[in-house]
Amino acid sequence: MNDFPYTRQTINQERIKLMSDRTLAFLEKFKGDFEKMKTSAPEMVKGFGGLFQSIMKDGALKTKEKELVALGIAVAQRCEPCINLHVQKCLGAGNSPAEILEAASVAVMMQGGPAYTHIPVVIEALEALAPKT
Repeated sequence: MNDFPYTRQTINQERIKLMSDRTLAFLEKFKGDFEKMKTSAPEMVKGFGGLFQSIMKDGALKTKEKELVALGIAVAQRCEPCINLHVQKCLGAGNSPAEILEAASVAVMMQGGPAYTHIPVVIEALEALAPKT
């Protein structure tokens, strides 16, 4: 008889919930951090914000495509905050979870193992942020 009260499924469900909670907690904390940055370094925020806005708007590439590129770079650079923020932006730009994972997969192909180990971060962010179907 097994006295261990958890099954593999309940452990995985709890892990997914904790990972999703971590992603959502990061995004919530970043809102406050962003406000602090605006107060502490307003010129830097203004400069970066202007650069971001001018580059990420529709051009030869649509914002939807640019966000996939940004996510791929975030995965390749192994930047968890960037992954969380760009998964959120990818979803907001109209990308599907399948498109997001495919873009992250391209980063793995280009970057190899280090990017591969960060695909769970992309999945975690999707689980926390993508609409449930």
